[in-house]
Amino acid sequence: MRQVRIERLGRLGDGLGDGLVVPGALPGELVEGEEADGALGEVRILEPSADRVAPPCPHARRCGGCRLQHASDALVAGWKADLVRAALARHGLAPGIASVETSPAASRRRAALSARRTKKGALAGFHVKGSDEIVPVPGCRVLHPDLLAALPLAEALARLGASRKGELTVAVTRTEAGLDVAASGGKAADGPMRAALADIVHAHDLARLSWEGEVIAMARPPVLQMGRARVVPPPGAFLQATADGEAALLAAVRAGLGPARRAADLFAGCGTFARPLAEGAEVHAVEADAAMLAARDAGWRGAPGLKRVTTEPRDLFRDPLLAPELGEFDGVVIDPPRAGAAAQMAELAAARVARVAHLSCTPATFARDAATLVAAGYRMGPVRVVDQFRWSSHVELVAGFEAPHIGRGG
Repeated sequence: MRQVRIERLGRLGDGLGDGLVVPGALPGELVEGEEADGALGEVRILEPSADRVAPPCPHARRCGGCRLQHASDALVAGWKADLVRAALARHGLAPGIASVETSPAASRRRAALSARRTKKGALAGFHVKGSDEIVPVPGCRVLHPDLLAALPLAEALARLGASRKGELTVAVTRTEAGLDVAASGGKAADGPMRAALADIVHAHDLARLSWEGEVIAMARPPVLQMGRARVVPPPGAFLQATADGEAALLAAVRAGLGPARRAADLFAGCGTFARPLAEGAEVHAVEADAAMLAARDAGWRGAPGLKRVTTEPRDLFRDPLLAPELGEFDGVVIDPPRAGAAAQMAELAAARVARVAHLSCTPATFARDAATLVAAGYRMGPVRVVDQFRWSSHVELVAGFEAPHIGRGG
């Protein structure tokens, strides 16, 4: 047995001390366990941290969806802020953290459930930590109650359409019209299976059900409210994980763009930011997925009082907006995927657009891309950390940037 004093939390939320990884341990704790492969297993806590709390979810020990239910909210918020600070510091940036905004428990409005057939029927939930085993999660403290009600639905879909050894992914989104469900990883749907899937839609009162990208049945359009617009997204479309998180990100974007009157929304998706921004500015939304742009466009056309919104299907990784094109705008919102947007940021740096609101779900690529803007003379504002994935190691962040020719009060 070896005793270890925990020094800090690692990037995934595990305790670190004496060069060892100690899952479930918190900074300052003295723990004891058997050492193997650079980690301590079956840890006994000899001196607990004052930040240790009882996990609110009965599945916390096994479920891989949460990493830090045993830690106080203050510790988790501070740790996520430190992850952001460390990523920025590696690129010589130290803008300060304006706030850490954490979504409430039981507020997640979209989730990807895993489901499998079993000898006795089916099983649906999330994976066990570090395993492909599925743990059922009734009473989950992350999901909105409407999504929890989808667990029996996911099991029904697995019984009907999962292969004997395969795993079904059931993406569930809460909408104003009910649940929008998109299943993938299952068997090819033939006529009888389509009929059975349609029966499931009615039995579970779903708004829409898609199977491998094909809409099987739609009882009601799965409407989402985005600003003044009402949008029906394509099956499986990206949506911010919580309403609170989306509101926090939108507030930061608005603050970052300030008085911009013509803005570009890059990696626009279905228009999470484009539509609300169109209440005060003309917006040009750019997105590679044409179906998402079509949904955004239909929502804008049906909304009253919005300024002009134009769309452009374009792969910004291969074909970024060039500096002369960006010169048409006095504000840019950019929310790239995890890989960041190195090529697009280089063009933004060259264009010196007056104001940029940069969002990311990956601190490392955010910091890299932010450094490109700062090197070109942009002034970086404080960072807001937005925690939509409560108790997990996931973190999102947003900051505003002003071009060098913009005055502090401009």
